[in-house]
Amino acid sequence: MAEEKGLDRRAFLTRSVAAGMALGMGATAEAEAVSTGAGKAVRPNVIVYIADQFRADFIGANGQNYTTRTPNLDAMAARGTNYTGAICNQPVCSPSRSVLMTGRYATETGVWHNGTHMDLALPTLAGEFRKAGYTANLIGKWHLAPSSEAEGGGRGYVKPEFRGGFLDLWEGANEFEWTTHPYEGTIYDGDGKEITFKDEFRVDFVTDRAERFLREKHEKPFLLYISQLEPHFQNDEKRFVGPKGSAERFADPCVPNDLRPLPGNWQSQLPDYYGCVEAIDKSVGRVMQILEEQGLAENTIVVFTSDHGCHFMTRNEEYKRSPHNASIRVPLIVQGPGFNHAAALPEIVGNINVMPTLLEAAGIAVPASVKGKSFLGLATEAKARKAWPNKELVQISESMTARALRTKDWTYCVIDAAGRRSEKFSDKYVEYQMYSQGSDPFEQVNLAGRKEFRAKAGELRTELQEMMAAAGEPVAEIVPVKHYP
Repeated sequence: MAEEKGLDRRAFLTRSVAAGMALGMGATAEAEAVSTGAGKAVRPNVIVYIADQFRADFIGANGQNYTTRTPNLDAMAARGTNYTGAICNQPVCSPSRSVLMTGRYATETGVWHNGTHMDLALPTLAGEFRKAGYTANLIGKWHLAPSSEAEGGGRGYVKPEFRGGFLDLWEGANEFEWTTHPYEGTIYDGDGKEITFKDEFRVDFVTDRAERFLREKHEKPFLLYISQLEPHFQNDEKRFVGPKGSAERFADPCVPNDLRPLPGNWQSQLPDYYGCVEAIDKSVGRVMQILEEQGLAENTIVVFTSDHGCHFMTRNEEYKRSPHNASIRVPLIVQGPGFNHAAALPEIVGNINVMPTLLEAAGIAVPASVKGKSFLGLATEAKARKAWPNKELVQISESMTARALRTKDWTYCVIDAAGRRSEKFSDKYVEYQMYSQGSDPFEQVNLAGRKEFRAKAGELRTELQEMMAAAGEPVAEIVPVKHYP
């Protein structure tokens, strides 16, 4: 019955918008008519909660028996839809966030590396929701404005033109990890006034601001973007910092299987990372409780996700920017109207697909320029599951100029043949890494160049080139590598 109601809601909203357009009504006017006509919002509110650098496998609902406990995220997964095969299409902060906000690849958004800003002409998640009569509100980290003050940007205050359509409540900072520390710091309101905190853990401060917003009276449906820094490390300290006592509580933690055989800094950094994970889970629990208390829970879609994972310096010289599951796998749990199916779906879903999915769920037309596809029907429609491609393109920059194909069964990665790290594109790549997800899910054995896998590598190479072309990339050569005669 719950599934039928979700499908009926989508059909009703689609018909309502179409009827309004036929009568010559603008999208905003139609949305307002739908949301206020009966004195109660018909279109769902939407909360996107993003925790920076949060590994998907640290959530109990994802089948791991690690040291942390995530009861609130587990409850979300039990009620809603848990996309266990979710990945990011660019495993580094700003590019991944630009993909999430636009439904386009990072090489199309203008943000294919950190420090720049999104193409101001592109439709965005917040912009499309505002056109449809929603308010668009942000609390926390942005990281999609230019870093250079000469370009009108910086680490703190973000000018309206660089906010990606979040033009209602704004309480954030561009580079949150530099304007704040775990127990003190500054964010900025829409006019540039400082909002400071001290002697409170950063996760709790952001949650306080979200609670303040949620307890206000809302005349329109809202989009709220809650963007936490944790469990990302504190940049100027070059370490993870959990709530006080984390290092002692998790002094002897369970170590994920992909990390155990490899050198890195997980030995010293896991305890505080675990503490941050539990702080995020408690924050999510607070948000859910407030929604219940305010009577908003039944008509609010809540998305929990991350921009990328964390491999603790086991795969390169930092924490992400690699094609491994530890880098690209992200949590993606959605509950609310259209998603309450108590389902866990293993399909490979990129975060490029989040924007069109949320637009469809709210009955808002998806702009023709969007490359991502809605996954709203995967939980209820056999036809949608059968047609889902189960493969995603991953673009990698800063650590290397690379491209990867991730399917249910394989990861296949190629790098710039000249070894360049910071190019937007390459005209010549060489095979670099290849992992079997079926026999080697922790990616310990690189099969690239092995003669017994040359045929499979050829198939994956062709698929990758096709996806690169679909992403608008220039034609590039991929050179097979041979390690054995």
